[in-house]
Order: sequence, then structure tokens, then C-alpha cells
Amino acid sequence: MTPERAGARSRPLIAVTGRRLAVGRVERWLEAAIASPAPYAEAVARAGGLGVVLAPEELDRSAAHAVLARFDGLLLTGGIDVDPARYGRSPAPETYGCDPVTDTFEMALLEAALAAAVPTLAICRGLQLLNVNRGGTLHQHITGRPGLVPHGVPNGGGGSLVEVAVEPDSRLAGVLGASAVGFCHHHQAVDGLGRALRVVARAPDGVIEAVEPLDGDGWALAVQWHPEDAAGGDPSQQRLFDSFVAEARAFATGPPRPGAQGPGAQGPVAQGMGRLKKVR
Repeated sequence: MTPERAGARSRPLIAVTGRRLAVGRVERWLEAAIASPAPYAEAVARAGGLGVVLAPEELDRSAAHAVLARFDGLLLTGGIDVDPARYGRSPAPETYGCDPVTDTFEMALLEAALAAAVPTLAICRGLQLLNVNRGGTLHQHITGRPGLVPHGVPNGGGGSLVEVAVEPDSRLAGVLGASAVGFCHHHQAVDGLGRALRVVARAPDGVIEAVEPLDGDGWALAVQWHPEDAAGGDPSQQRLFDSFVAEARAFATGPPRPGAQGPGAQGPVAQGMGRLKKVR
């Protein structure tokens, strides 16, 4: 890494998945917008990183690697439901907002990040996306289901504080300890667990609240609750972002990853991909 590039990376650059907003969603704007809820970027900034919001677009595997070559970490944010067709089911009446472009975009980034050991923090929808990407399935609507504690309601329906038990030898336990209280507003949850994933936290009702990949060399963690909502006033929730950004800083300043530059690679993008550990 050149001195100029090292200086530019004094704040790790974090790719933050964004959402497309229709005309009229932003007051006094006459155009559609690309946005992300502010608490994500604010939590990243408190940890010393710089969040950059990415607009969903059609993205293949090669292009995803090229995009991530410019970043030190990937933050998969909450939002719309994953299309049930991706896990072989028809949509329930309560399933909302599914967008194939967003699903394809985020799955391509996720696969590229895990393959290249780019530090990854996945939140709410991000956890569900990881599970589906690994062949898992989802409960499409758990709100009001008998026997479950309240897990909140998305889209302004209100959140719930849920105490979760954390597996003691997990990455999550290293950040939060044996238990945590998460602010939840999710109406979906993991059903069938995806391959090479480990459950590392559950709510008292058994609902899965965090998973970690069992494979790969990088730092990756997925939580079902929304730590960004509480991180401004709760140091334990901020620690998730502190740990994530610290891993991104180590990734940015570490040695070039061998074997990343594929056959025929050339130009600035290919040179940037020298940071990556491998490209599929």
C-alpha cells in the first residue's frame, strides 16, 4: 500500500447497502432517491469508519469483486423481505417489498465479501439474506404467533427489547459476552438453517437472533436485531460496530492477499483487487 493510499484509508471505507426510494418519499425532492437509515452510518462513524451507501443494481460475481476492491468492509442493512422464491416458497400475505435487483445485488456482494475475507456485518434482512444464500429458509411472518415473545413490527409498527443468550465460544460472545438485549423489529426469522452456518444467539422463545459462518477466513457476523438503533446510547451495541470497523481497519492495512488477480486482469480495478484473498 502506498503512503497516499494508506493516508486515505485512515478511516476504513465501509460499503453500506442502500435502498431505492420512489418519487415523493423525500420531502421537497422531485426525483427518486438512494438512501440508508442514518443510524448505520452514524454507528460506523463513531467506530472510526466512513460509510458509503451503494445503490442496488444488477451485479454479477466479477463486478461484485471489483466493487469490494475499493472497500474495507461490507455492512448489509435491514429492509425489505427476501423474495421467498429464492428459498422455494410462495409469498405469504404479510411478505412485502421484495425486489429481485436488490436481492441479486446484495447476494453478489455477500458472496464476494465472504470469498475474499472482507469483514462483514449483516443486520436483520442481512442475516436472512445470508441464510437464504446458504440454502436456508425463512419463517415469513412470526408477528403474533402463539408462544413467541414480541419481536417488534417493521415499517413503523414499533420495536421490542429482546434478551438473547449468546453461545460462549462464539465471535459474538467475544464482542458482547454471554447475553445481550437487542432492539428488534422483524416479522421474519430463520426457519431452516443454511449450510456452514452456526447459530450463536437465540431469544427466550428459541427464535434465532444471530449466526456466524463456519467456513472462510474473514470476520463475519449476522444479527437479527437492530444494534444501530441503540448504539448511540448503549455501549454494548456500539461494540458490534467498533469490532467490525477494527477488523476493517486491519484488513485495509494488512498485506496484499495472494492469488486474487485472475487471468488477464489489468488496470486500476485489477490492481485494487490485489487486496483480496481470492476471486472465484
